[in-house]
Amino acid sequence: MVTYLDPRAAPGLPVDAYDLALADLDAPVTIGLLANGFPDSVRFLDHVETALRAALPAANVRRYDKGDPTSVCPDEMATTIVEECEAVVASYGH
Repeated sequence: MVTYLDPRAAPGLPVDAYDLALADLDAPVTIGLLANGFPDSVRFLDHVETALRAALPAANVRRYDKGDPTSVCPDEMATTIVEECEAVVASYGH
């Protein structure tokens, strides 16, 4: 039996309110870019970084690459990202 899920369906759980933590986008902020190890994930983040620098010239960008698409982000790397960054963008290649 095949079950089809409609992505347009109403949420099955209550929606959690989201408050933007980076409200002052003119203030210095450090944004992490995390590549997942799939082909082109680093290359994709090159383009993300270019767009971020154009939109947020005061931002600092730090790059991370977990290197192996079959594993989760190592605890040590995740801790470093949390300590060094206010935001992170994770990419998936292909």
